[in-house]
Amino acid sequence: MARYVDGYVLPVPKRNVEAYRQLAQEAGNVWREHGALEYVECVAEDVKPGQLTSFPQAVKLEDGETVVFAWVVFRSREDRDRINAAVMKDPRIAGKDPTSMPFDGKRMFWGGFDVLVEA
Repeated sequence: MARYVDGYVLPVPKRNVEAYRQLAQEAGNVWREHGALEYVECVAEDVKPGQLTSFPQAVKLEDGETVVFAWVVFRSREDRDRINAAVMKDPRIAGKDPTSMPFDGKRMFWGGFDVLVEA
């Protein structure tokens, strides 16, 4: 079964992890209600800076922050595009003030991926 995945990496101040968890739980519910197959958010536990690149370096991690790695699974790219458009119009997401988020969205990065291997 071919699937499509959106992946996200972002920095979250450690003091905001609980607020972020609540936001992520709500967002996950919205994505799932609109048809996403899976919604997963993970907080760094064993993530170290590398010599050339790493999760901390990718988000320009600052003191007192941690890294969140997340993904959303869809049946296809077409489903992803349809579901994401619906999610962005959902008042539970569209009504959020971007300046009040418990993370720095300017250092977040994301992308869409075709599944290559599923074991």
